[in-house]
Amino acid sequence: MTCDNLISMLSRYTTNDTVERDMLSQTLDFIQAHPTTCADRTLLSGHLTASAWVLDQSHLYVLLTKHRKLCRWLQLGGHADGDCDLKRVALREAQEESGLVSITPGSMLPFDIDVHTIPARNEVPTHLHYDVRFWFTADINEPLIVSQESTDLKWISLHDLESESLSDPSLRRMLHKSTDLK
Repeated sequence: MTCDNLISMLSRYTTNDTVERDMLSQTLDFIQAHPTTCADRTLLSGHLTASAWVLDQSHLYVLLTKHRKLCRWLQLGGHADGDCDLKRVALREAQEESGLVSITPGSMLPFDIDVHTIPARNEVPTHLHYDVRFWFTADINEPLIVSQESTDLKWISLHDLESESLSDPSLRRMLHKSTDLK
């Protein structure tokens, strides 16, 4: 299976951020270099992943998970496992990692693109995640269920998140993009 639809979608995505624009270019180059295996986690140099930036319906809160392996607060998401429909992957991962059923897409195009290094763990070497992120909305009052991939899950106000000293530049970038959604 090739990721022609994904390439088409990413080709329509634009960003004003020069760092993100470079990561978009890297992602497109990666997909074109590995057209049939780019979404498969057995490609040990790197692979596609998908994330969900889940906002409440008022766009005042974001749902973050405390990642069990990385011990950091992050957006929901995970491996594509061969599926090049990364929006579907992001939605599936968000539902699996939160227990939410009220999640709805916010846009047809990605919300953010990020390429980041994943450290070696056990038999898996250091590799790259080519992460395509989508934004969604969900009901903040729906009960949350913490998955085995997390140690915690919570809605954090964008205002409080903004006052944090975020070490992850991609979280800062998505936080600032969220203010444009209001």
